[in-house]
Amino acid sequence: MYQGTLYIVSAPSGAGKSSLISRLLETTPNYAVKVSVSHTTREKRPNEKNGIHYHYVSEQEFETLIKQNDFLEYAKVFGNYYGTSHNWITEQLSKGIDVFLDIDWQGARQIKEKVPDVKTIFIAPPSKEELERRLIARAQDSDETIQKRMLEASSEISHIFEYDYVIINDDFEIALMDLKAIIRAEKLKKNKQVQKNENLINSLIKK
Repeated sequence: MYQGTLYIVSAPSGAGKSSLISRLLETTPNYAVKVSVSHTTREKRPNEKNGIHYHYVSEQEFETLIKQNDFLEYAKVFGNYYGTSHNWITEQLSKGIDVFLDIDWQGARQIKEKVPDVKTIFIAPPSKEELERRLIARAQDSDETIQKRMLEASSEISHIFEYDYVIINDDFEIALMDLKAIIRAEKLKKNKQVQKNENLINSLIKK
C-alpha cells in the first residue's frame, strides 16, 4: 500500500513558512498534500478560523488531551500550547496523502523519535534585518512581541543543522520551487516508486 510522506517544516516567525505552505496547497491537488491543523491554547486572531488555522482549545482541554495521549507531539511556545493529532496524521498517510506539519524544532525532535522516516525542512530568512522588516510589515504583533520573536529567532535557527533540507526564503517564487523540488525528489525515491508501481516494476523485470 502506497504510504504518504510526513514532512516537518520549521522556521522562525516571519520567515515565510506559512505563506509557502499556503501557496503549495493552492498549486497542488488536495488529495496529494494536506497540512495538519494543530491544537493550540493561544487566542484566535481576527483573520483566523477555528478548524482551519488551528483547533482553539482552553489550557485545561489541552492538558486533558495530553493525558489521553492524543498528541504525536506538543510544546509550549510563548506561553501557549501547540499540539499535533496522532490519529489524523496516521489516517492521512495511510491514504497515500503527504502531510505537512508546521511546527518548531522541539516538536520536530519529538516526532523524529516516533516517526524515524519523517522528512524535515527548515525555512530561513535571508538576513535578520529582513526578518524584522517582515514581522513589522505583517502588523500582527506589538513591538515587544516582535523583539521577543527576534531574540527567539537566533535560538531557532541554531537548530538548522538537525534538518534534512534548508530553504533560504529570499525570493519567494524560488523558495516555492525549492519546496516543490523536495516533494518531487522524495516521491521518486526507490521505496516510494516500488510501493506505487509494484505491478509495473514486476512486469518489467519478469523474464
